[in-house]
Amino acid sequence: QVQLVESGGGLVQAGGSLRLSCAASGNIYSLNIMRWYRQTPGNQHEIVASITRDGNPSYADSVKGRFTISRDNAKNTVDLQMSSLKPEDTAVYYCNADIRSFLFPELRTYWGQGTQVTVSP
Repeated sequence: QVQLVESGGGLVQAGGSLRLSCAASGNIYSLNIMRWYRQTPGNQHEIVASITRDGNPSYADSVKGRFTISRDNAKNTVDLQMSSLKPEDTAVYYCNADIRSFLFPELRTYWGQGTQVTVSP
């Protein structure tokens, strides 16, 4: 069984920083693209950042220059360093990854349970 578990959310003032982490566990054969999504209080769902297995990142325009995605292939983790946070960054942040497991060798997308990030003015 594959699981993604996020950590690191919380309450921060505007201009502050937070670091989110996501760990993938289970019978993983291959961990491919990893992503961070967010769902805002207004129910907007958007991709924030993604990173390939080779470490090539991609960012939404709204977070470029402020957020940095990174991964550790040895530990099956992906992090999101968020700086210069704004109130509009308030959302539930979800980790997402394309994974091949020993049980399901076809590529499947897995989601974490989400972690709340709240940025106060």
